[in-house]
Amino acid sequence: MLPPNVRASERSTLLSVEDQIPRYMTASPLPSARLLHQDAPKDTWSLFKLRSKYYLPILQWLPQYDRYIFLFDLFAGLTLSCLLIPQGLSYATALCKLEAIHGLYAIAFPAITYGVFGMSRQMSVGPEATLSLLVGSSIAQQAHLQAEGVSPIDPLAWACLMTLFVGIFTFLLGIFRLGFLDSLMSRALLRGFITGLALVVLLQQTIILLGLGKISEEAGISEASTTVARFIFLIKYFPYAHRLSAYVSAVSVAILLAMRFVKAKLAKFRWVQLFPEVLLVVVVSILLTSYFGWEHQGLGILGDIESSGIPLPSIPAFPENKHMKDLLVTSAMIAIIGFVESVVIAKTYSTRHNYSVSANRELVALGLANMASGLFQGIPAFGSVARSKINDRAGARTQMASMVAGVIALLAILFLLPYFYYLPKAVLSAIIFVAVLSLLAELPEDLHFIFKIGAWRDLGLLMVTFLATIVISLEFGTMLAVTLSLLLTIKETSYPRITIMGRVKGTHNRFRPIQDDPNEVEHLEDVLIVRVEEPLFFANTGQLKDRLRRLEQFGDMAIHPSESPRLGDSLYTIFDVDHMPYVDASAIQILCEIVEAYHARNVAVYFVRLREKPLALFKRSGLLDVVGEDHIFRKVSDAIEAIEKDMVKRGVYES
Repeated sequence: MLPPNVRASERSTLLSVEDQIPRYMTASPLPSARLLHQDAPKDTWSLFKLRSKYYLPILQWLPQYDRYIFLFDLFAGLTLSCLLIPQGLSYATALCKLEAIHGLYAIAFPAITYGVFGMSRQMSVGPEATLSLLVGSSIAQQAHLQAEGVSPIDPLAWACLMTLFVGIFTFLLGIFRLGFLDSLMSRALLRGFITGLALVVLLQQTIILLGLGKISEEAGISEASTTVARFIFLIKYFPYAHRLSAYVSAVSVAILLAMRFVKAKLAKFRWVQLFPEVLLVVVVSILLTSYFGWEHQGLGILGDIESSGIPLPSIPAFPENKHMKDLLVTSAMIAIIGFVESVVIAKTYSTRHNYSVSANRELVALGLANMASGLFQGIPAFGSVARSKINDRAGARTQMASMVAGVIALLAILFLLPYFYYLPKAVLSAIIFVAVLSLLAELPEDLHFIFKIGAWRDLGLLMVTFLATIVISLEFGTMLAVTLSLLLTIKETSYPRITIMGRVKGTHNRFRPIQDDPNEVEHLEDVLIVRVEEPLFFANTGQLKDRLRRLEQFGDMAIHPSESPRLGDSLYTIFDVDHMPYVDASAIQILCEIVEAYHARNVAVYFVRLREKPLALFKRSGLLDVVGEDHIFRKVSDAIEAIEKDMVKRGVYES
């Protein structure tokens, strides 16, 4: 608590510093306010220690770590492992079509690496269903090309190399401070893509749940097949489902869904939230299969998991150059989608638990985690909403919980693999099936909100990405979602935000945007007041001339240009640039052309509230000479007075 005699300005400063210190690690009150204003460390060693704590977050929390905190993290790590290990086995075998051991590698090494470099205390890093499916789809696509005569690839080397490049791309995004890119993905686009992807996974896993795997191969259904083809196959061959596989699948899905429903209803009871239903289903199915010999009755099991223990780090073999383009494009898409979801999770829990995270630092940590996964034969690993929620409810206090889960995965690799021999593949698919259903949970809420506010453009974007993912392919849906997000961002930033100002009726020196209240704000005759709402730079000045012209004619950008002009030509134009803290060279050139064009039409131009940096650039570029120093004012009302005097002088109206 802060003393009551601290002033408001000092209180906000102290609180912002207090937020950086974990509450559970604060052993003594905050230092006095005078310590907050000390000079930065001048000697090299002190500066190095300060910087190292920023770039290695583990150096911030580990020195203050104690046994009490470890008990919480240990319990959270154990609880998390009950879900992570079955998921890792499922995603590697059912989605990537690799040996199950590579799913465990994707848990162990990324989780430990993120624990060292990551900033989020609650986020669980590991393999994800959507990203694993993209890897599996890419492998299947290359296998399809191989059938057409293209040189073959090694699926494991392809997956590991893709994971390595995912890590490199993500790491570079962080190094070049591009963490803001997480805000470029439109929610509607992302929801459409994720919904389509979830439907693809559900149909794919339904084939395994019904025991139709061998029949689907004979019918020509592969990972490269479209969702429509899978749907038609399911309708046609549903009567041929393997009865035992379908029963095991139905019971597994029912138990997992029932426990999810119970947890939602009993959210107040922590012990219910931590019940390991996934582990329970896995253990019971293994015991029943082993006891009743279900593998001899046609139930597919995981079987022997080939493993040579902990692998040494190695760079996967590169494919031929003609394959590299596909690999790099898919890696970039996985990196973007994975980091967007992960940064959202990190920010959510940092806000909830009152600590700060940096999107750029998270990118670096996730990049290093995936590079470690690729070097140690793993698949891509990013944050998961469901697992992070479990980690948080289990009481995770620091990144140690993630490291504990990684160590347990290593122990599973060394000692537990033989016990997974009788694990039914139908149970693995049931785990994926239920996990993917959570991806669809937010769709009704988003659609309700879209219809409620009439956001038809967002609905169109959602449908476009959904249909592209379902009808064409995962890769095309991913590419379309990313491309449309970038195009929409470029479109919005290319238009400068400018507003027509008017005088409030009954006043002399009060000015407001006319569109705020057209009945209370009036245009000034022969005077156009334009307020620039943002900095001007090369990206948003290209359309400045056209937008100015439309505002001159109609006074509002919402009016269609096909209508007749509603405003007459002005004799004076005032630019209120208080919200323009800087301009670049391209913007200065455009402004020069605009001022000269106004002068050619005998329109006088004034600038109001011009800041220091833009003013310096006005002087160096010669724009100030074109405008005239006597046309620079501190207030709009001062410019209006000068205009009135000029009007009297020019005989526009009598004083």
